[in-house]
Amino acid sequence: MRKSSLDSRNLCTAKVMKKKIFIFGNFGSGNLGNEATLQVTLHHLRRLLPAAAVTCVCTDPETVEAAYHAAAVPIRPVMIRWTLRNRAARWILKLLLGVPCEIYRWLRCLVMLWGADALLIPGTGVVTDACGLVHWGPYGLFQWAVAAKLVGCKVLFISVGAGPLYSHLGRVLVRSAMALADFRSYRDASSLQYLETVGFRRRDDRVYPDLVFSLPEVAEPRLIIKSRARAVVGLGLMGYAGRYNVEKPKESTYINYINSLVGLVGWLFSCEYDVRLLDGDIVDAGLHEHFINSVKDRLSTYDSARIIDVPAVSVEQLFSQLATTDLVVATRFHNALMALLLNKPVISISFHHKCVSLMSDIGLSEYCLDINDLRAEELIERFCRLAKNTDFLKPIIRERVVAYRKALDEQYETILAELCPEPPGAARSRPRKLRLT
Repeated sequence: MRKSSLDSRNLCTAKVMKKKIFIFGNFGSGNLGNEATLQVTLHHLRRLLPAAAVTCVCTDPETVEAAYHAAAVPIRPVMIRWTLRNRAARWILKLLLGVPCEIYRWLRCLVMLWGADALLIPGTGVVTDACGLVHWGPYGLFQWAVAAKLVGCKVLFISVGAGPLYSHLGRVLVRSAMALADFRSYRDASSLQYLETVGFRRRDDRVYPDLVFSLPEVAEPRLIIKSRARAVVGLGLMGYAGRYNVEKPKESTYINYINSLVGLVGWLFSCEYDVRLLDGDIVDAGLHEHFINSVKDRLSTYDSARIIDVPAVSVEQLFSQLATTDLVVATRFHNALMALLLNKPVISISFHHKCVSLMSDIGLSEYCLDINDLRAEELIERFCRLAKNTDFLKPIIRERVVAYRKALDEQYETILAELCPEPPGAARSRPRKLRLT
């Protein structure tokens, strides 16, 4: 990534301003998109505020500490649980133990955030109740945001994704937490628009690209050695997360999804392509074996050498695998995004409005297919079109990625101004507001 003009003029100030910063999110749980978001957030904090003390409030603190050499604490500490059959006894136990435990959690948040300068909520689809209200869901978000404001700590939502929010309580908690923020930006216009539909509207909110577009270029593989005679198609699988798309998902949607991808693989083999299975989340690991078995059952001429299945357990490994592909068919959002970052033409199988927004903004909307209406025939037709237009599409993708990097540089300048305000009377040119459409 190009050196920001911020570096030279802010480095001296940053070194003497020792900030205490907390980062909130679903990190350490094995989702490589979330891990890339944390990785890029830590990189730019260390670049712009090298003296800052950073603590991650996350799902798996031990994993985060080991991977990123950063202090980490759990979003909600685990309390002792008792399972009782008697309903009345359960309610009595909740009153006697549950309420004091929750009071302890609130006090713990206040103590941890005491003296902190900022609580950052960077990237990811954290503004949703699709996976429940507690932990990194709306209640956890609300709890930490309220605690931050009570101790005078700034709250910044940075390029976050939003939706869905199915419950009334989830919407209330999200609106309340976001109303407390000193800065809010969204990774796509569809997130901003979605929040408006659930009653949260602020004129000063901004739209910037997903933070992963600002990963340093040194993290991207530069040398690609082609070791296979055939072209390789990256295929990103995803265990069906239906509630990110509809409130009551149907098993038939997932079955059709798998069958459509198996049909695509059969066609790819017949056209002399090899296939590399891509990882996106640790929860998808078991899906690879199931998918390969489905391909075996459907194809009488199955050749195991034609499917490359080597697990990627880190962002760096996933990038290295993507670098060896020629074209990508992705389901998980950050599989598609990281492929685009490497200038790989992509077909996105959309399970959420974020996929549609990303593909539309980068100029690839015709290569975005709805998971709820996926058909192998249409998938093959779009792939043929993508392969034919590769040389035309690559310069478009490259140009947009460069624009995203510049836009994120601007956002980092705005955030730095929030964290390190200049003395009264000092002149500063305010960055223009940016909306990507």
